[in-house]
Amino acid sequence: MHKSSVWVSLVVGLVLGFVGGRSFAPAPTKVAEAPRVAAAAPTAARQRPPISPVVYKVPLDGSLIQGSESALVTLVEFSDYECPFCSRGHGTVKQLQQRYGDKLRLVMKHHPLDRHPRALPSALAALAAGEQGKFWEYHDVIFANPRAQQEEDLERYAKQLGLDVERWKKDRTDPKHAERVRRDETLAIQVGATGTPAFFVNGRFINGAQPVEVFTGVIDEELAKAEALVKGGVPRAEVYARTIERGVDRPPAPPAPQEGPRQQVEVGKAPSRGPANAPVTLVAWSDFECPFCSRAVPTLKTLEKEYEGKLRVAFKHQPLPDHANAKLAAVASMAAHEQGKFWEFHDLLFANQRQLQRPALEDHAKQLGLDVARFNKALDSGRFDALIAEDSREGMRVGAAGTPTFFINGRPIIGAVPADHFRRVIDEELKKAGVATR
Repeated sequence: MHKSSVWVSLVVGLVLGFVGGRSFAPAPTKVAEAPRVAAAAPTAARQRPPISPVVYKVPLDGSLIQGSESALVTLVEFSDYECPFCSRGHGTVKQLQQRYGDKLRLVMKHHPLDRHPRALPSALAALAAGEQGKFWEYHDVIFANPRAQQEEDLERYAKQLGLDVERWKKDRTDPKHAERVRRDETLAIQVGATGTPAFFVNGRFINGAQPVEVFTGVIDEELAKAEALVKGGVPRAEVYARTIERGVDRPPAPPAPQEGPRQQVEVGKAPSRGPANAPVTLVAWSDFECPFCSRAVPTLKTLEKEYEGKLRVAFKHQPLPDHANAKLAAVASMAAHEQGKFWEFHDLLFANQRQLQRPALEDHAKQLGLDVARFNKALDSGRFDALIAEDSREGMRVGAAGTPTFFINGRPIIGAVPADHFRRVIDEELKKAGVATR
């Protein structure tokens, strides 16, 4: 899942991990412990516990709404048009709308992830279509075509829907739409919806493109509560406001991560970004085929923005033996690094984890404008094998046998944990250096 780190304390059992020195899931918290389930767990172990009863204050705040104001259940969706899991979730939402009719209304909020370069242009295109009363039609067309969102595609959809294309183009650049997206993104982070898709059913969080049964279970519970409010005299149009009025604004702060001993970790020849003299250095050991490593990418980007000028981030390789394409992807990233495009290639690899075979890697190189002949020669040379092997050995030495594992000034954090785990350690290190936290 394109996703950012998730608050596993809120959705028990929804995140699967691998144990035994391989891939790590986000660490459970004391709020609601989530067992770390092995990949080959029996059926009974994979059954989903009930969704948390915690209610969040998720304001509608001028967002696009489909459905009646008097609907007893409000489904708020934070989504990204380039995210394949969002597209899958869109199909589930359609099923729910058909099943519940005027009892359910849908609210769309935008959360285009950094790793999806076409997500923001698509969001702005949909909002511009909304200026001509065709937001939901455009919304459906984009989700029906997740791999066709280039400029020519977006314009074609506008024509198909009968929009005034020149007006649509002008409206796409209206700053109010970019501000709409920015507010949605800020709210998503605040309420813990760091990945996509994320849903709130009358304020209750459902993470990811879950099976329709997960949604119907929560919706049925919320319908019963809403009907009781109506019987008690609450107007139907006020049910949502009454339901969330005593909700929480944000997830509870996670407990301090359990740390191992500080390690001596050097950046060395690893690709890095941020000032070389930054007071805090974060070194990640990662695997391009590991889904939990992918989940940590937006978290690190968020931290880089928050601590700009104070944080240096470096990447080291730990391709796991059970990931058939991870080693080749690691080599390809270093071949891109030779041409000054490591981080751009890094983002493409994590955004396309099921496309790590040689032809896909060459396509990524073309997409980034690399010298493909030079790139292919580097792939075939074997000259990065020693560096990757040394990264792996060093990772084993310092305790990064699984992925992802991070070291903040040598202090280990294991797994794709929520951003607040990182913030606590970073802030402590900044204070030690006599530097303001943010």
